[in-house]
Amino acid sequence: MRYADHALAQLLERTEAQTNAAIVTARAQRQPGSGAAWRTVAGAYVLFDGLESPLTQTFGLGLFGPVGAAELTEIEQFFLERGAPVMHEISPLADAALLPLLAERGYHPLEYTNVLYRELTADYRPAAQVRPELRTRRIQPGEELLWAQTAAAGWSTEMPGLDDFMLDFGQLSALSAGSEPFVAELHGQVIATGGLFVYDDAALLAGASTVPAGRRQGAQLALLEARLRYAAAQGCTVALMGALPGSQSQRNAETQGFRVAYTRTKWALGR
Repeated sequence: MRYADHALAQLLERTEAQTNAAIVTARAQRQPGSGAAWRTVAGAYVLFDGLESPLTQTFGLGLFGPVGAAELTEIEQFFLERGAPVMHEISPLADAALLPLLAERGYHPLEYTNVLYRELTADYRPAAQVRPELRTRRIQPGEELLWAQTAAAGWSTEMPGLDDFMLDFGQLSALSAGSEPFVAELHGQVIATGGLFVYDDAALLAGASTVPAGRRQGAQLALLEARLRYAAAQGCTVALMGALPGSQSQRNAETQGFRVAYTRTKWALGR
């Protein structure tokens, strides 16, 4: 049994960081003029994916070693020289000395994310009944644009004005290393997406989006079950995902045996 301890936090944060670094790498390769880049500082992943990207921040800060003024200065310079805001996703299992240091430097908390996990075994069975008329599948090569268009159509209601960015981001996500994108179809029409990223024996679930006309049909629950079954078949022993505290995404995850490992806080500099 895995406990929600420091070792698990390292695994979960490193898996998410690897996923996001792969997307940044895909952007740098396909869009050389974007300036997309990443590095590691004190074990944390420091990512720049553009000014609008939610990936432009750090992951794992304070979990893999001490972080002092010198390391924070290096990280801040990385973002500031690119004209980007400085933000960190901080686990409550990070080094306790980090939070006072952030406060001293003018950071403040911005938002919360529940990080959830569950163990997987090769004989994984779904915990909830999926509507028989819903079909889930991994996309075929060449369907990355379809996946991105569907995801962007769902995200547009939550992030208005970012349609072009989300379409681009969705394609890069689907094409990045470790990506296993899934869709859900209802009566032959693709209505929802779910991303899956596999690294070693850990699987990150992300990219959940449903087009407005396809909502409240059980598509995300079906996609969650399908991705967990696929990840277990690939030999994954743990799955993770992030969700807004108290959201429908969290409720869907909990029906499939997930539990909250910890609540992560995003810290921003000078805002």
